[in-house]
Amino acid sequence: MPIEIREATPREHERAGEVTAAAYREFARGDDWHRYLDMIADVSGRADRTTILVAVDDGRIVGSATLELSGRTEDDDPPLEPGESHIRMLGVAPDARRRGIARGLMLACLERAREAGKVFMTLHTTPMMEAAQRMYESLGFVRGEDRVFPDGFVLLSYRKEPI
Repeated sequence: MPIEIREATPREHERAGEVTAAAYREFARGDDWHRYLDMIADVSGRADRTTILVAVDDGRIVGSATLELSGRTEDDDPPLEPGESHIRMLGVAPDARRRGIARGLMLACLERAREAGKVFMTLHTTPMMEAAQRMYESLGFVRGEDRVFPDGFVLLSYRKEPI
């Protein structure tokens, strides 16, 4: 049975958050990351202003992605530019990796963004997420200017245009 990718129902928010936080846990470094894992797990806290997609395998949520089409995940993020869509918190359960689930979620996000009239997609990742970087680049995303925080933490920026 193929992986089903669709919008999450409210009943699935908790499980989608658990799966996504589990996907990021291996990268956790220090208290800031642990707070970020809590935010990742709070799907219900962002579902009213974003689109939450899930990957379902035989009734089990094995991955999710948050797609910003008009609203942002965090209040302090700058507003989306005209025509922009932004992907956040793409994650696949560790025991379900290497099956094309993340790529399927990305393709579904691109399709949703196109349907919404968006013309480009952006995302951020960290230097340690090398597999994700390879996937993004294979989908036609190109590197942009890095986002460097005052504490030295770096987010790599990617953009795909047109989508």
